[in-house]
Amino acid sequence: MAARFTATIISLTAALVLAFTFAWVPSASAQSAGKTWRVGVLATANPRVYDDVIDELRKLGYVEGQNLVVESRTADGKAERLPALAAELVRARVDVIVAGGGDAAARAALKATTSIPIVVVAIDYDPLALGLVKSLARPGGNVTGVYLQQIELTGKRVEILKATLPTLARLAILWEAAASDQFKAANATSSSLGLQIQSLHLDNPPSGFRGALAAAVRQRAEALLVTTTGTFFRERTQIVRLVTDTHLPAMYPRREFVDAGGLMSYGPSVPEMFRRAATHVDKIFKGAHPGEVPMEQPTRFELVINKKAAIALGLTIPSTVLARTDHVIE
Repeated sequence: MAARFTATIISLTAALVLAFTFAWVPSASAQSAGKTWRVGVLATANPRVYDDVIDELRKLGYVEGQNLVVESRTADGKAERLPALAAELVRARVDVIVAGGGDAAARAALKATTSIPIVVVAIDYDPLALGLVKSLARPGGNVTGVYLQQIELTGKRVEILKATLPTLARLAILWEAAASDQFKAANATSSSLGLQIQSLHLDNPPSGFRGALAAAVRQRAEALLVTTTGTFFRERTQIVRLVTDTHLPAMYPRREFVDAGGLMSYGPSVPEMFRRAATHVDKIFKGAHPGEVPMEQPTRFELVINKKAAIALGLTIPSTVLARTDHVIE
């Protein structure tokens, strides 16, 4: 009798568990399948860089007009507009905010909301150092995303430039306050390689580019390292044009400078960083809490060389450098 009673209890328990499972799964699936997700894009300047996010979301099954709505706001290069634009996205009831580029967009988004998930694409700043996240493995709040640590890359750029110009003895470094850590890293690596440093510090970029580069020529700099900041990136066409006029071989932080005519760059693929941000958005849509989604860093970096620029400088790229080049722009 006891055995039959125990078996009955077990059977009832199993039936309840099975019933609960089948009752819960369709409900969750229906909720996910029937929802239209709203992505807010907060751009300081060019919103087109976020196309990679939307393209990747499309590959993950999200289609605008069906289950995805994109609310895009751009400050047109005026960072002071970002707080108001972030507030607009909150009022639009977006499910997640994607904030790329410099830290101004991320700060504005975080000031506007501590509940809506924020996915950052931190290219020119460290979200951990700025206190936007508590740790990289467990961000802890409503911010997660992808970030690029520039300190180690800066030293590597100096090393590649030295390998490209074996007789290099005097290196000029173009930087502003936002790149002070990069300048320190470049200075340290340069000292270890026996290079003399010429500091080209700009107090108020983009003004002063021409004067700084003219000073580099007067003081007989033999090459130039351009650090990375949001301002420098936005002014990349002007910077490359002015550097070209000096006839100084230059190392840039991102491929876009080389596409604009610069000699060489070393860094990650920024479009790939934005695509990786889309996977964070997808995880959040599927129920992950942003505070539990680890921050990611790029693991692959590209050396890009502009062959036409090298020829114009009368520069022969050593075979050892060409062997490690990922892209040669003809």
